[in-house]
Amino acid sequence: MPAFAEPAIDPPLADSYRALLRSDERAGIAAAPATGSVAVLERDLPMIDLERLRSGDARERKACADAMAAAASEWGFFQVINHGVGRQLLEEMRREQARLFRLPFDTKEKAGLLNGSYRWGNPTATSLRHLSWSEAFHVPLATISREDCDYGKLSSLREVMQEVADAMSCVADTVAGALAEELGHAAGGGESTFPAGCDGTTCFLRLNRYPACPFAPDTFGLVPHTDSDFLTILCQDQVGGLQLMKDARWVAVKPHPDALIVNVGDLFQAWSNNRYKSVEHKVVANYKAERFSVAYFLCPSYDSPVGTCSEPSPYRPFTFGEYRRKVQDDVKRTGKKIGLPNFLKHSPVHGLSS
Repeated sequence: MPAFAEPAIDPPLADSYRALLRSDERAGIAAAPATGSVAVLERDLPMIDLERLRSGDARERKACADAMAAAASEWGFFQVINHGVGRQLLEEMRREQARLFRLPFDTKEKAGLLNGSYRWGNPTATSLRHLSWSEAFHVPLATISREDCDYGKLSSLREVMQEVADAMSCVADTVAGALAEELGHAAGGGESTFPAGCDGTTCFLRLNRYPACPFAPDTFGLVPHTDSDFLTILCQDQVGGLQLMKDARWVAVKPHPDALIVNVGDLFQAWSNNRYKSVEHKVVANYKAERFSVAYFLCPSYDSPVGTCSEPSPYRPFTFGEYRRKVQDDVKRTGKKIGLPNFLKHSPVHGLSS
């Protein structure tokens, strides 16, 4: 009897890679230097123990918040332990995530799983420099528990995703509140809650898979970028591959089994008047091993003004919706994100285009 091939689970990343490689060669675009040819230091991010924020000692709480603020200013990234997201829950999420991504590619792409939140590669890529060797489900929190959100046969995925989203939401709120208070924002509920306009219906959970890549060792799993939110909470596995820009060079982030990674997004940099830094980062695909991660994005509603911690601010007033639309327009027009420079009161971007 003839043998039937198993349905492919990977998106056609190899086809995209080869097509873009030919396009780059025709255009005379040189390949980026291989990661292996440039020394990339592996560094431990600043480590913050969130248990200190729950201390009865005011000096301990202040020291913890000070350490977070220093890391957000110097690195734009730090890691947190004693964060309250259980290891067992994260391991369960990893198992469910693996089951989800093991589905045939056609099922993931066409079946409307998780309300059509699946994406892969980069549909706007015109060069290998724009290709992301990855696939993901980018899920609005508002849809996770809705009855019309299609989970296919993965009936247990919904509950685990909701638990992870709720737990990471608590971490994001705690960290964002402490960082805002360091800049003079009053703590408390009601109108003083920070960030304004963020709740369980406005944030996102993103499930990522980076398949093993048989091509060049410098292939992007995720192209260099900054995050367009207030804060990102990331749980990564032990494969590694996350790199961030520090002192004008790429630094590899050493995985830590008990830590979550926190990074400042563009909106927090704008709100803080550039005191906290939204730092460029990327993922480098692994030659032999696939990589999984889960990211929680703390985002406001699209009509929420981003605001500022104090005046004068270098940025003109804008909403999250305006920011997202401008990013999408720039990527479509230029192939890359411009981001915050568009919203400076005295924007060099505007000066170049006028």
